[in-house]
Amino acid sequence: MIKAENIRKKFIKKDSHNKKIEFYADDGISFKAKEGTILGILGPNGAGKTTLLRILAGIMDPTEGTVEIDGMNYKNNAIEIKKEIAFLSGNTKIYKDISPVELLTMCGEYYGLDKETLRKRINAIVKKLGMEEFKNQRIENLSTGQLQRTNLARCLIHDPKIYILDEATSGLDIISSKIILDFILEEKKKGKIVLYSTHYMEEAENICDEVLLIHKGKVITTGTPEEVNKKGKAGNLRDAFFNLLEDKYEN
Repeated sequence: MIKAENIRKKFIKKDSHNKKIEFYADDGISFKAKEGTILGILGPNGAGKTTLLRILAGIMDPTEGTVEIDGMNYKNNAIEIKKEIAFLSGNTKIYKDISPVELLTMCGEYYGLDKETLRKRINAIVKKLGMEEFKNQRIENLSTGQLQRTNLARCLIHDPKIYILDEATSGLDIISSKIILDFILEEKKKGKIVLYSTHYMEEAENICDEVLLIHKGKVITTGTPEEVNKKGKAGNLRDAFFNLLEDKYEN
């Protein structure tokens, strides 16, 4: 289980007069995510989604609040937690001068997999993500969709319990998007936890068990897609989000 309580992250920026201004990218976010569930973290650009996911992945420390993963925290159990996590960001950079197979081999060796286990894992991942045609090409020559599938493959090599996926299908063609979404649903069936950040409300509505709507670092509401639609008096998450946002600022 993932448990986040009152996550706040403060940053400092300068205004047009060069005066320092404090602001919170995330401001009091709390939630729980259980095994075998997909939690959608939804909101527009600048809502605080990426900052939150980086905190959950142990890449960034919160200014306030706590994160527990299976009863452990990053302060005392960072290595153990990170062995169980896969983090995918839309702007993750990977080596361009090697092939996807070489990248997966390097990542598997990093996690200490023996040669035979690693060979089987790479073959299974390549098949699952439809990478056969480009598995031996140089990464710098891959299309956007192929590159994102390679990035996702990197996350699978150590068979993590938790996936933290930030805009995993942003800018992808329909085939690459379907491959990634199908993969997410398969991992859910295996009892994995998937935290899925996106601004594609329709996509989230189709795959998420629960959603967390955030705006300007604050939680607007949470619940199943059906519950959120009911709260927002709408037939879909997009309309529900705008209705709930309007109610929040009117009140």
